[in-house]
Amino acid sequence: MPVPYPDELNRYIAEHSTPETPLLTELARATRAHTDDPGMMVGHVQGAFLRLIVRMLDARRVLELGTFTGYSTLAMAEGLPDGGEIITCDINPETTAIARQYWDQSPHGSKIRLRLGPALRTVQALDGPFDLVFIDADKQNYSAYWDACVPRLRRGGVILVDNALWSGRVVDPGTDEEIAIDAFNKHIRADQRVEHVLLSIRDGLMMAVRI
Repeated sequence: MPVPYPDELNRYIAEHSTPETPLLTELARATRAHTDDPGMMVGHVQGAFLRLIVRMLDARRVLELGTFTGYSTLAMAEGLPDGGEIITCDINPETTAIARQYWDQSPHGSKIRLRLGPALRTVQALDGPFDLVFIDADKQNYSAYWDACVPRLRRGGVILVDNALWSGRVVDPGTDEEIAIDAFNKHIRADQRVEHVLLSIRDGLMMAVRI
């Protein structure tokens, strides 16, 4: 559900970003062909951004909440060094089955650990520290996910939260999801544990560093 930009500008942005790997291109095609809401996939430009952040942090441990078909997972795994790991959490066995098919074809698939089950319960059972956390799951629980993840993030680590603009509707929220995202953004604004910025990448990306 990206914030709308003209198609020609979206194409220009994609053309001037590092190309996605062929396997990610195939996974994106499969997601569009076999899922009801392919817009949930982060896609090329945001995937490139996630991979770049992994490399910039020299991350070894990544935590992801919300796998869907595993595009973002694989993009981040491509940025991890040998021996790095990404733990990704989801509740949907059907969409994650698509993810597994493509992870199994990748030399980076061995870095990925899928945890099926409620994400909050999974996170509460994990030990930190993590270098990077990416949250892209059910919006009603964003604040709860944040509060569970920040203590497991190392100092200097980065936490990214997708859909923080919700197509711009956070400015005048009306639906339950819009209200939840607006409340989440206000929650982060008051959080003294982090330094943060709300980026207008795709559908809005809250980016924070634990201080």
